[in-house]
Amino acid sequence: MTATPAASEHPITDRVREALQVSLRGCDELLPEADWLKKLARSEATGTPLRIKLGLDPTAPDIHIGHTVVLNKMRQLQDLGHTVIFLIGDFTSLIGDPSGRNNTRPPLTHEQIKANAETYYRQASLVLDPGKTEIRYNSEWSDPLGARGMIQLAAKYTVARMMERDDFTKRFAAQTPISVHEFLYPLMQGYDSVALKSDLELGGTDQKFNLLVGRHLQQEYGQEPQCILTMPLLEGLDAKILSISDVQMWKWYTLLSFRSESEIARLKAEIEAGRNPKDAKVMLAKEITARFHSAAAADAAEQDFQNRAAGGIPDDIKDVALSGAPMGVAAVLCAAGLVPSNGEGNRKIEQGGVRIDSAVVSDKGLKLGAGTYVMQVGKRSFARVTLTA
Repeated sequence: MTATPAASEHPITDRVREALQVSLRGCDELLPEADWLKKLARSEATGTPLRIKLGLDPTAPDIHIGHTVVLNKMRQLQDLGHTVIFLIGDFTSLIGDPSGRNNTRPPLTHEQIKANAETYYRQASLVLDPGKTEIRYNSEWSDPLGARGMIQLAAKYTVARMMERDDFTKRFAAQTPISVHEFLYPLMQGYDSVALKSDLELGGTDQKFNLLVGRHLQQEYGQEPQCILTMPLLEGLDAKILSISDVQMWKWYTLLSFRSESEIARLKAEIEAGRNPKDAKVMLAKEITARFHSAAAADAAEQDFQNRAAGGIPDDIKDVALSGAPMGVAAVLCAAGLVPSNGEGNRKIEQGGVRIDSAVVSDKGLKLGAGTYVMQVGKRSFARVTLTA
């Protein structure tokens, strides 16, 4: 028997519409949107929170800021009163997620998974409300499934459907090996939704196929199928917030800021009216820094930025000890890791981009005697060099 959401028998109130807008903010896709609206209306009418699932495999010891795009969405839905389930894929990590890859992902060892998982929830708690978050491990129901249960689960999905997945299709066409165990990954991720009876599962755009498998398996097991919400991948992760483009800045605000959309719209209007875009980037940088560190750390980072902008010296520059005085400036810059070669060091000097103790260097032939110097290349590269004979 296949379960489907009943026709909406609950009123679509203003609060329900607002909840839908929160859900849609910054998302790539919400499928099926009509079903999610019905779930929100039922939750509002009955006072029963919806169950919202996010699964992360502990494939590395740290969560980076790109992960927080989905975590922020979880927090927004959590603040609406729904139940957030932070699922650590300690079982699925043993398989290895092939999503978006053109070869088999090496599975992690149990020891690697355990070590990585220990840090995951602590970091996620900087975004989620720990007191309102349910933390689960999919080994809870995957290990007891056993061989018989695994065969029964595999019988609920066809090879033809599995081969519709884009990365499998490309690898098969290229005659790149696909291991049978890789087919188990989307099945096990989908089975997580069955075990947790989730109403909504979140993921990146690369997870869409796996999330849809969850909908299918819930129907196979007689449950109301979950809706799925995919979030875009965050661009500009190789830059600091103050270095991202003005266009990227607004995408970062939508995906990472907890400011309301009306606040962001007002700020954008101020920028268009002539306010310096740097002000908005500083506000965003302080908000994110305060969330993951503290308000004091955010203030200190802002002061450090202002010092750099005014030609000052930041607090946290690296210390380098060198021998061989007297030494040419270009050689010192290269040895300190501020330029890749002596030639590049000389070019920077010619361009006026090198400072020693805040003074611009113009003489390529200058040699430094024994002593300690603050070396600067450009606006952001610093080193405190102690040079000995």
